[in-house]
Amino acid sequence: KVVIDNHGAELHSIQTLDGTEYLWQGDPAVWNGQAPNLFPYVARLTDQKYTFEGKEYSMKIHGFINAVDLYVETEERDQITFRYDSGEETLTQYPFPFIYRITYLLDGHTLKITNKVENIGEKRMYFGLGGHPGFNVPLEAGLSFEDYCLEFSEKANPSRVLFTDDCYRTGENVDYPLEDGVRIPLRHDLFDRDAIVLKNVDHRVTICSDKGKRAVSLFFPDFPAIGFWHMPKMEAPYVCLEPWRSLPSRKGIVEDFAQQEDLVALDGGKIYVNKWSVDILE
Repeated sequence: KVVIDNHGAELHSIQTLDGTEYLWQGDPAVWNGQAPNLFPYVARLTDQKYTFEGKEYSMKIHGFINAVDLYVETEERDQITFRYDSGEETLTQYPFPFIYRITYLLDGHTLKITNKVENIGEKRMYFGLGGHPGFNVPLEAGLSFEDYCLEFSEKANPSRVLFTDDCYRTGENVDYPLEDGVRIPLRHDLFDRDAIVLKNVDHRVTICSDKGKRAVSLFFPDFPAIGFWHMPKMEAPYVCLEPWRSLPSRKGIVEDFAQQEDLVALDGGKIYVNKWSVDILE
């Protein structure tokens, strides 16, 4: 069973038939988010600002789609599509006319998510896009956070995107060796300096434990980066798996959207489609 709020089209619950909740339920004392959708930017802009065609605009962290109400465009028993149309309230901070859609399809134990961005203007538009779902860890009674790991389905030699202490890109990447080439054992202090963002990895990662049966797997074929996060310097009982189509601003640089190389560039009248999915394993 899946529950989705029209505010931000945000996931609020993923439960199996026995009532086990897999999605982090939010706690203001820890992190009150659950699974915000990120559009039209991922993470932070320097001074919350960027430029386009010589004009400066202001936008908060992770864009604005997570903070607006979307309406239900279509709904079936196992599928729902939310839609948001640009207007005066968006054009002041993002100068592109667009239609944003997100579809959730429940197929057995797999939740398939499809993002569609339609450029209804004439100019080329630029945007970032991502997901931010948090999952409960541990997933079973009697296990601890440290009993779990993040496991990729194939061996890789990833690079970690480096960030400053205030979470801007430094512009540098470093090697990030994985245990046995596939695994990151979980510890709370992994996130003391905020998110771990990796590139050059396989496009499936699973939260799992050798001591348990329940697991969550994320498949993100259309994303070049994946972030792992929980609230820094806390023993927070969840981990966010964050597929990112783009990266945040560089430290001290107010980015020009037409020049930031990792943003999606979408010509007028075109539609961009991006898919990812969550598998519940038990």
